[in-house]
Parts: sequence; structure tokens; C-alpha cells
Amino acid sequence: GFRQILLVAGEHPKFVSCGYLAECVRALALDFSSISIEVGPMDTEDYAPIVKAGAEGIVVYQETYNRGVYAEMHTAGPKRDFNYRIDCAERGYAAGFRRLGIGALIGLTRWQDEAVALAAQLEHLFKRCWQAQITVSVPRLRPAAGGFRPLFTMNDRELVQLICALRITFPQHTRARAAARCARLDRSNDDERRQSYRARRLHTTRPRTFASHRAWPHRRAGIPGRRRRTRHRPIRDQRRTFPRRNRCCASPSRTRTSLERLGSGSLPRMKIAVNGESVDARGAKTIAELIECYKLPPQSILVEHNGVALHRQEWAKRPLAEGDRIEFIRVVAGG
Repeated sequence: GFRQILLVAGEHPKFVSCGYLAECVRALALDFSSISIEVGPMDTEDYAPIVKAGAEGIVVYQETYNRGVYAEMHTAGPKRDFNYRIDCAERGYAAGFRRLGIGALIGLTRWQDEAVALAAQLEHLFKRCWQAQITVSVPRLRPAAGGFRPLFTMNDRELVQLICALRITFPQHTRARAAARCARLDRSNDDERRQSYRARRLHTTRPRTFASHRAWPHRRAGIPGRRRRTRHRPIRDQRRTFPRRNRCCASPSRTRTSLERLGSGSLPRMKIAVNGESVDARGAKTIAELIECYKLPPQSILVEHNGVALHRQEWAKRPLAEGDRIEFIRVVAGG
């Protein structure tokens, strides 16, 4: 009874080519109304035969939006090209895919940074690929056999927090029923109940799955009979919005900062030492942004990063990390 399937394959071009994928899609198109693929990034001309064969969706995860970490995790092969992978959704859209799936693999760097970068890509895709339905996934790395441990962690509460932030920032393209959208996120304890009440006021939702075989149980069990009619989810939501929802989402500037805030109480601070004084550099990602925060004249200062002098061209490329030591030296002319 399932009507939607996702074909997942490795990225070796010798075994998984566009011709092979097109044959697979063509063989399955008669049995499934919706077919998506999750394979290695391809060019637009390689995607075109797959779309023509009957596929309508493409899923590609960037894994991490931190270029430095991405280069460490992908040392060789075609997957090493960061730009080629991040542009994959747009190439698929140009080839004819009308369902685009993106996502970040939480655990390689701070989830707050990944969330902001993921939201930036979403905003870009909504503008460039406005005819497509866009889905988001945030899978989490878990400890594995052999002693592997994720570099960063995200607990269940932070996952719900991220989902709520994405729902507030991108409220478009939703067909969930009113009761589902206003459902509580969790009932585990009193604190979570308070969180779910706030989420309910903001019209957030928890992830839900819709198994299409429930609508036709006789097909699954092999029992002949007439299809049971089920009420389709409404296309348009005509509920009256809460005033708080209007305040949060009416202004583009507020919706853009809702992800950056992500609950200031739970956002960890990033402590660095600036000229021997411990400061919170949470608002700066690079040396150049830190200089801008302090409003220092770039033409009259020298910068040392962990004891190493930096050229001015390196300021915008050098990221900040917890525990960094920064020295600003003011150049003064004298006689």
C-alpha cells in the first residue's frame, strides 16, 4: 500500500550511473506514484533522464556547512568538493525535480551554527526554486561500534527546539491538520509541558509520518472490498492566527533572527581571551567580525591569533574557536 518510495544508493559512478538509476525508476514508476532518489551529486544533464523516467524528488544532505570540518571528513574523491555538493539541489531543480530534500548531519560541529547555515540555504532555495516542495532533515550522529563518538551532541529537547525554530521561520508549505499542528511536543515532565504550551501558541508541530496504506487496509491484508474513504488533509489552513504568532512572523527581520536566537538561555557561550581578558565571542565567527565588534580601525592594528601574527587578508578566513587567544596591537607613530 505504500505509494512513495526513496531509492538510496552509494556514490561510486562505476556501479551507480544515471542510466542505471533511470532504468530502476522506469521499472518502478508503474507501481509507485512518487519516486525520489538519494544518490551522489550529479550534473543537470545526468539528472534529466532520471526525471524523464518518472522520478520527482531528490535528497542530498550537505552533512556539515563548516568548510573546514567538511574538508577534514572528505579527504579525497568527488565528494570532497563542498560547492559542488551544496549546489546539487539547484541542479536537480533545473533538471526538473519538484521535491528537494536537504539537511545537516548534527554532530560534526555545533548544532546552532549548522541550524543557521541550514536556514540560510533554505531561504535561498525558496527564492531560487520557488516551484519546488522543499523538505528538511536533521539526523543526529550517534555513538557507534569501534569507539566512535560524535564531536558534538544534541539532546532531544534541543532537537525539538530546532524544529520549532524552523517552523516559525519557514511557516509556508504546510498541510497539517489544526489538531496536529497544535499538539503537544512532549508530555514527559512539567518543564517539557511548559515548552509544548509555548510551541502550541506558536503553531509549531512535531515530526509526523503519514502511512498511506492506512487508507486502504484491504490492499495490505489482501482482502477484497471497496476502498474506505478517508478525509484528505486540507490544502489551506483558514484558522485565525494567534497575536503572538503575528508578532513573531509578521516582520522578516524577526523571523530571520528567530533561528539565530534559538533560545538564548540554552545557547552555549564561546569564551576567548582578548588581550588577556576573557570575553564572550558568541556574536563573532571570524577575526574580521571580532574586529568589527570592537570597532577597531583595521589600518592601524596588528593581530595575533594564538601567538601567530596574521596578515590582514587572513582576518576574514580565520575562524574563532573556544579558548582562542587574540592580541590586538595598536600601531602608533612617534618621534
